[in-house]
Amino acid sequence: METIINGIKINYKIIGEGEPFLILHGWGSNSERWQKVGELLAEKGLKTIIPDMPGFGKSETPKTPWNFNSYVSWVEEFAKILDLKNFYLLGHSFGGAIAVKVAVNSPQKINKLFLAASACIRKKTAIKKVLAKISKVAKIFSFLPYYLLIRRAFYKFIIKKSDYVYVEGIMKETYLKAISEDLSCYLSFIKAPTIIIWGDKDESTPVENAHFINKKISNSKLIIIPDADHNLNQKSPDILAEKIIENL
Repeated sequence: METIINGIKINYKIIGEGEPFLILHGWGSNSERWQKVGELLAEKGLKTIIPDMPGFGKSETPKTPWNFNSYVSWVEEFAKILDLKNFYLLGHSFGGAIAVKVAVNSPQKINKLFLAASACIRKKTAIKKVLAKISKVAKIFSFLPYYLLIRRAFYKFIIKKSDYVYVEGIMKETYLKAISEDLSCYLSFIKAPTIIIWGDKDESTPVENAHFINKKISNSKLIIIPDADHNLNQKSPDILAEKIIENL
């Protein structure tokens, strides 16, 4: 399905019927990678809505770099267009950070919040400072032959786990904005009942973050999935869906 929000074409899936359950995927992901989870939730009577967020999947890329507030405004407009007045909200990784701000901005609309490996804690690190500086300096040498190949090889060599390697153009600047914003200060303002789901083998968002979030959100419950990593939706869809259903 498709809709237009602020001039940007948005692709999204709706699976099943029942109470609306909105899923915000992580960085570099899309609605296809959440198909299995969506189907499992639909079997339990939920209307699962999974958009390709702007810049991902089959949705169009914004014309200017976005930050978290840009994505929050987009989610609120998307919910308005689909007439979602009371819904469950799940955010995974990057989508989990957006979900935190949505829950703070629109508490009256969220029945329950699910944070799956939420990347909402972004402490300042040397790597992030290096990424920002490299991005600025690299533009100066963009005229050189094989510039893109050289730059990508360099990023892979010095920052092996960074998604920065795999993004281009506007989304590269959007990525830098995302990793520079720490949302820890917003957690204590979340009033919706919150379920925090994490894999104990998560190397992208350490399980220590899950415990921190659990302490900051007063009305929250923490669920740790043994032997699961960051990609809960693809590697542990059955368990993830089971934990969601058990805690509706």
